[in-house]
Amino acid sequence: MAKKTFILDTNVILHDYSSLLQFEDNDVVIPITVLEELDNFKKGSEEINYHAREFMRELDKLAGDKLFNGGIELGEGKGILKIELGKPYSDEMKASFSEDKPDHRILSVADYYTKNFPDKNVVLVSKDINLRMKAKSLGIKAEDYKTDVVRNIEALQKEVNLYDNIDDKLISRMYQEDSGLPLSEFKLDPKPNMNSFFILKGGTSSALAKFNHVEETIVKVSKKTAYGIKPRNAEQTFAMEALLDDKIKLISLMGKAGTGKTLLALASALQQRRDFEQIMLARPIVALANKDLGFLPGDEKAKIGPYMQPLFDNLTVIKHQFGKQSKDYARVDELLKEEKLVITPLAYLRGRSLSNAYFIIDEAQNLTPLEVKTIVTRAGEGTKIVFTGDINQIDSPYLDSKSNGLSYLTDRMKGQDIFAHINLMKGERSYLAELASDLL
Repeated sequence: MAKKTFILDTNVILHDYSSLLQFEDNDVVIPITVLEELDNFKKGSEEINYHAREFMRELDKLAGDKLFNGGIELGEGKGILKIELGKPYSDEMKASFSEDKPDHRILSVADYYTKNFPDKNVVLVSKDINLRMKAKSLGIKAEDYKTDVVRNIEALQKEVNLYDNIDDKLISRMYQEDSGLPLSEFKLDPKPNMNSFFILKGGTSSALAKFNHVEETIVKVSKKTAYGIKPRNAEQTFAMEALLDDKIKLISLMGKAGTGKTLLALASALQQRRDFEQIMLARPIVALANKDLGFLPGDEKAKIGPYMQPLFDNLTVIKHQFGKQSKDYARVDELLKEEKLVITPLAYLRGRSLSNAYFIIDEAQNLTPLEVKTIVTRAGEGTKIVFTGDINQIDSPYLDSKSNGLSYLTDRMKGQDIFAHINLMKGERSYLAELASDLL
């Protein structure tokens, strides 16, 4: 395969600060404008600011005059890294893009390389669809950053597996044997994955079941109640089973709005509160219209309030399962007051220990794969992590259903003994909400 020269857009680095090392033996060019843009992101507590700082630290380790003159080697088996100064706009660019802005300066470098070094097989890499379209209009090859893209996204969104033509006598025996029946008796094809859930259907009976990979058995799954919340369908029943299983330490719950992802996770955490030192419920803040929190009025608490309100709404639903005079109702307020239950923006948890905690990350589809990896790799002993989200409702302009952290986690962790994934299909808010989610 011919060697390529990849020219990186700023958003690739902010998406994955280790991206320099992901291009195998191909060369990498960083336009000087990218460094200028990264400088604007270096201050702040958001993940994007952290990525900017980490990249600059990595670049500093490689620093030298050769970065601007010929380039330097990125390592054994890697290509050459070079920082390229600004290039004048070609006549074609001047005619098409009159505005002088960072995107166009990056484009001018790609345009210069494409025209002057045709043998280098130049490719502009950007998470920005619009910039890629502009590049292609000039005859410049352009592509998305593909290192962490999930190939078979359909497999993550499919409905619960159904095995039919099961002997009714086997299903009847399952209801009598709590420890389950040997997998070999069912002759299931294909064989279930680790911690997978499915429906067994016979001629006149059916059962919800899971695969116990340790004992090689098929076990009946019954509806369980967690802190007053009862599952309303098969997928919610499976989700609750996984959430309450102390052997499963990492869970991804996917589903559209109203399927109960966050509610089930929070209820199960409260049900198991005695097993953990702290329950943490967090979500990334993705400001609307690309405006940061400083755009909103009020102090810090007032600014983050609207983003955290959906989490408090779920907590209110749980509290209202009990009377206001009950101990369970009051206990929720006590947990909040004592900070044993913490609801916070995800960025505020940077540096916090995740030992012996039940950690729920809501709206995880707005995280990059690297951000999800950072969270999971910080998990200490006794910690359980639950990621929830809808991969078809992404607020970040540089992520999609195949490149977000929730999809990446689910794809990479499937088949591991401490991981479970459940895709919630049926909305349970109301007929109106279900109809809107499907049609609008």
